Amino acid sequence: MYEKDGRRFYVVDGHIHLWDGSPANQRNKYGTGWIQCFYDYHKGLSPEEWLWSKDKFERYEIDDLLRDVFEEGHVDVGIFLPTILSEFFVNGFHRHEEAIALRDAYPDKIILNGAWDPRDGEAGLERFEEEARRLGYRGVKLYTAEWRDGSKGYSLTDPMSYRYLEKCQELGVTNIHVHKGPTVWPLNRDAFDVHDIDDVATAFPDLNFIVEHIGLPRLEDFCWIATQESNVYAGMAVAMPFIHGRPRYFAQIMGELIYWLGEDKILFASDYAIWHPKWLVEKFVDFQIPADMQSEYGTISDEAKAKILGLNAARLYDLPVPDGVVGAPRHLAEV
Repeated sequence: MYEKDGRRFYVVDGHIHLWDGSPANQRNKYGTGWIQCFYDYHKGLSPEEWLWSKDKFERYEIDDLLRDVFEEGHVDVGIFLPTILSEFFVNGFHRHEEAIALRDAYPDKIILNGAWDPRDGEAGLERFEEEARRLGYRGVKLYTAEWRDGSKGYSLTDPMSYRYLEKCQELGVTNIHVHKGPTVWPLNRDAFDVHDIDDVATAFPDLNFIVEHIGLPRLEDFCWIATQESNVYAGMAVAMPFIHGRPRYFAQIMGELIYWLGEDKILFASDYAIWHPKWLVEKFVDFQIPADMQSEYGTISDEAKAKILGLNAARLYDLPVPDGVVGAPRHLAEV
């Protein structure tokens, strides 16, 4: 746990990856462009001392992940969100078998989520059910703009998407993480639009829809949806690193999210290995809304920061929270 000035924070990183974007795994120019786009995000929003070389970024070692996230990064539990991209990468972008082995080696530290694509039809649904039961999934990661066999995306409102969501509900796979944010080249931005979240959140009240990247650049649309849908949450991946280069923009984001959603529906995420969780956690604990913005947005309390850093995700994933951390007694009483 991260401790600062006698305050202890329980940290759940809601969005980490184990990927292979190496040249040997790039199927085509789209795979090459994809990892380059990720690397541009890494370079553009990281402090200089946290920059990686391109070759390390393309395919890092498991020891790097364990050190960066858990030994140095202050993270107590990390949630793997797989990104498949089989049309761009020979063996897929997500290192699935290694992720399973890593979860099995560190079951108290790592949560492994699954993935599905409604365009895989009934056969894919059967595969997902078998895998979810075998691996004990509690969540999935969906990429509605992923290319597949000439299709450049799908909607959560598609009839087959409903079949998969019904299966998730049946299996107890209750946490539905959906990429609804900045595009990654060559995917189309409009296929990441947040509008379909509104429909499925109403249709499936027993599922939690974690909107990854908070709908950016459509933050206002996301907030209007999430304020009326009690089961829609804000995943902070991509938004978090603005705390470094654009702190006033980050303050605006946090102010809007807390105003519309409340502090109980916001989840910390680093999007490792695009960004290292250590500096994100430390800067967030130290962060405060600038004085000249507080008349509109107020301030962020330690209790709110504790919820965002880990307690909210712990509630969704039924994780035990240690005694003595900021916000823990009230949180545990609520659960």
